[in-house]
Amino acid sequence: MASPFPGMDPFLEDLAGWPGVHARLLTAIGDDLAATLSPRYRVDIEERVYVTDPDEDPGYASFVPDVIVSRPAGAADSRVDPGGATRITAPVILSGNIDEEIRDRFLSIRDAKSREVVTALEVLSPANKVRGSRGREALGAKRGQILAAGANWLEIDLLRGGVRSPRIAHRCDYCVLLLRPGRSGALAWPFGLEEPLPVVAVPLRPPHEDVPLDLAGILRGCYERGRYEDGIDYGADVPPPPLGGEQAAWASARLEAWRARRGGPRG
Repeated sequence: MASPFPGMDPFLEDLAGWPGVHARLLTAIGDDLAATLSPRYRVDIEERVYVTDPDEDPGYASFVPDVIVSRPAGAADSRVDPGGATRITAPVILSGNIDEEIRDRFLSIRDAKSREVVTALEVLSPANKVRGSRGREALGAKRGQILAAGANWLEIDLLRGGVRSPRIAHRCDYCVLLLRPGRSGALAWPFGLEEPLPVVAVPLRPPHEDVPLDLAGILRGCYERGRYEDGIDYGADVPPPPLGGEQAAWASARLEAWRARRGGPRG
């Protein structure tokens, strides 16, 4: 069964589940483009690596879950047992991601013969949208490198939260931006929660024309393969940021109709 929403499903924006959604989207986009562009171009999944930490990176909480502190069952709290022997003080267990090395994955379209990058394609993650974060800094640096090398940059933002370019901020819920080297302006496909995802242009190298990328079809396939219909608790609140009055009422009506089609509340 399809998502309750005609376009982007805001429940997919949940911070805990986004890494899986991101991976599915990137893989699906890459497979779709590879089928169209082969054999003249190759589509590869690549990554950039940067180091982060909880004290200096404001984007740390966007990809690292809260650290959970617990004490082992039956652990002693005393340094000395009744017999007088010194005992080790019981430690606490920290669970959560404490790996400070972050890997951001993106797609690169390369000329099959020269291996030169023609277009880089990014699906943004929450850490890329936190002002002053290392994830956002790494994204900006990569964008600059790509454009300086004469390649195109396609940026897909399916997250309502976080900062966005001033040229498009507050004008839409979601947006796709296309930057071409040597051009001051950007092409944009802004769209709202109530709208289907657009078909966007993926630029290549002359004389080859831009190819279409059907984001609505990509998202629909990811939703079905990921079995999100059964994995999402649609009875919970929409993940942050919260929806406003009219949008909240619209979303509530969509969910009610969706549950009715399924035969009652199931999550």
